[in-house]
Amino acid sequence: MPQSDRTLNKTERLFALVLLLQNRPNMTSKDLAEYFEVSRRTIFRDLRTLGESGVPLTYADGGGYEILEGYQLPPLMFTAREAATLLVGTAFTKLQPDQSLRTDADEVALKIRSVLPGPIRDYIDRLQESTVIAPYIRNLEPGQGAHDDEGRWYDLSEAVAKQRSVYMDYYVASRDELTKRKVDPLGLVYYSDSWNLIAYDHLRKDVRNFRLDRIKKMRMLMDVFKRPADFNLEDYLKEKGSNPRSERITLRFNPRAYRWAKRGIPAEIEEEVETDDGVRVTFYFENLGYIAHWLLRYGTDVEALEPAALRETLRERATRLAEHYSAEPFGV
Repeated sequence: MPQSDRTLNKTERLFALVLLLQNRPNMTSKDLAEYFEVSRRTIFRDLRTLGESGVPLTYADGGGYEILEGYQLPPLMFTAREAATLLVGTAFTKLQPDQSLRTDADEVALKIRSVLPGPIRDYIDRLQESTVIAPYIRNLEPGQGAHDDEGRWYDLSEAVAKQRSVYMDYYVASRDELTKRKVDPLGLVYYSDSWNLIAYDHLRKDVRNFRLDRIKKMRMLMDVFKRPADFNLEDYLKEKGSNPRSERITLRFNPRAYRWAKRGIPAEIEEEVETDDGVRVTFYFENLGYIAHWLLRYGTDVEALEPAALRETLRERATRLAEHYSAEPFGV
């Protein structure tokens, strides 16, 4: 199916057709018609248009169309809306703690701006002057937030793509211990507060989750590992939410607060029901301490209904917080 939920016009469809055939050759006219949700006659017309414009289309021996290797599209032209979307995306990337990601985002934004026609560039400049994303990030001192995780995301994404093992010093917070691990990187996941590496851990002989901000040192090895044929990152994350160590968690949110909280739920939502007294949401997760810490930010706009252990954890933390503020400030 097309990657957009709107109907493509002919120019957009031709451009998308070239990209599709370069990335997925040997698609038949029937495949293409189903993908773009148009008739085969329309696809034949589009293919003829591409051929007449100089795109080197061929029909593979095994069936299906392809574009001769080496063909490159002419320089991209962005509409004002597309350019604004890309530049807002780079602005969000610049909020990441990894300094290398922030630097790359600046360079991407500069390159995008440099190819824009004058009127669109002026429009984007006015838009950026009137748009602020997370202004309080500016309270950080220069360089603060980068710490030891600079470059981790890019290095690990390269290790995932090249299937190269990684050796690292990893801090285990629950035991206050620095451990040495050899891992096979399988994917990267961003939860509500941090980047995480999903990798096969040679020490534990199992697939585990590692927070990037707890990797103290790392180096990519020359070892090339074989990715498990049956491993799928999305399936793994779903299974992780329903593994034997996970507990069923049910929360009731104030509807207004839930609009923001929903995007931060670190698991697949099993049930979501609107009731007279709020929104009841259910999911499975194994770390009650993490959930309790996350829920405290919503105060009385949320109530943990189950499990009882989560309610007790929240009660204990709220009591400690109340006791902390019941005493007179030291030195005042």
